Amino acid sequence: MDIRLFHIFRNTPLGRETLLQSLYFCQKVGTSLLIYIPQHTKFLMYFENDVVQVDLDSSYLTAPHNARRHAEELAESCGMVPSFFTPKHFTASTLPDIPTRFEFMCCPRSISDLHSKIGLGYIGPRVRRIVKSARFPVLMTSGAHKEWRRITVFFGGSANAVKALRLGLRIGQKTGYPLDLFTQVEKGDEKDYRAVVASAGLEAAVAEGVHRWRFFKEGSFEENLYEVPHDALLIVGAFGHGVIRDVIFGNMMEKIQSIMPNNFLIAGPHCTAGS
Repeated sequence: MDIRLFHIFRNTPLGRETLLQSLYFCQKVGTSLLIYIPQHTKFLMYFENDVVQVDLDSSYLTAPHNARRHAEELAESCGMVPSFFTPKHFTASTLPDIPTRFEFMCCPRSISDLHSKIGLGYIGPRVRRIVKSARFPVLMTSGAHKEWRRITVFFGGSANAVKALRLGLRIGQKTGYPLDLFTQVEKGDEKDYRAVVASAGLEAAVAEGVHRWRFFKEGSFEENLYEVPHDALLIVGAFGHGVIRDVIFGNMMEKIQSIMPNNFLIAGPHCTAGS
């Protein structure tokens, strides 16, 4: 089966950086790349439990005459030949339907807000809806192309942390890069977190595939984030508890995405990758 990463191309310098990050991810993980060059500022994504209307900002329609050539040139520079997605179905004449049967999707931290809001510490509401509804993990990129040569999974013992761990083991196996686990001990002790791993049937996989499991018992979570390697792909499970702001991500997820400049992969509540 062809494993694909879906990428919405923005024909701007910022979009170039984002596409380079998708290309790098595809090379390392061994996936093909499917690029969508939008011709409209809106589209619909039909998920099993939700329909998300994405409103792109106008920069996604920049210079349509050379958008495909730019994307092809970037892919060629990485030794890849991408496929291009052309919508076949429309809910309205300017509202194409985008299928959701991908294995990964790349999103900048915002795909529908002003450039001034795109940066660390802000994830747009449409991206949050996609993460919440998707069966695929979402690759969220930093502003500039950044290669990663390690993997760090944040493991706090929740159900979605287990999803992130399964995904991390899969990515570690695909890439051959060392995989670390990061645990901020909040309740109980190390053995409690290891018991969660054992109950999920991952004890042997962790013993074989994890390079280092670091437990942080002292210091704040924010302080300990400094210990995460700068060249690590972060893998995080989002979860669905809490007040409105935390419906998708949870407090720790919000802290990670607002502090860390790394690329990261988010496993949402419905994500099935790695299972």
